[in-house]
Amino acid sequence: MAKSRQYWLLKTEPGEWSWEDQAANGGLTKWDGVKNKQAQKHLKAMKLGDLGFFYHSGSSARRVMGVVSVVKEWYSDDDNEVVVDVKAVGEMRRAVDLKEMKGDDGLKGFVLFRQPRLSVVPVTEEVWKRICDLGGGFEGDGMNEGDGGDD
Repeated sequence: MAKSRQYWLLKTEPGEWSWEDQAANGGLTKWDGVKNKQAQKHLKAMKLGDLGFFYHSGSSARRVMGVVSVVKEWYSDDDNEVVVDVKAVGEMRRAVDLKEMKGDDGLKGFVLFRQPRLSVVPVTEEVWKRICDLGGGFEGDGMNEGDGGDD
């Protein structure tokens, strides 16, 4: 393998930018507005092709909604913010709620639980796979294509 893919979770308030907004924008957006230095460091660590969970934060909608892919590595925009460009890969087959994740033994120690205010967090491959399992995968993951798969 040439390089290993990294996984992330990117939070957004649905009133600011929702999964529906992402889809309506041709699936493409500039991920900006990240002020926290640790979260900016995570943006700078993202590489082309890395995958991220698109996570709705806020009081009423804390859940993984879909998956995005990094299509442009970090750069500074006109406001000197650290940004990356991401494109929608697909919606989760079933949104995965924060409460459900916290109750799952396979997700104990997930950084999202330890640093809940951080807007961009790394996700281990093990946690990535578990959240995908909880959500039944995501559109475009190849799991519902062909004749394989035992639902």
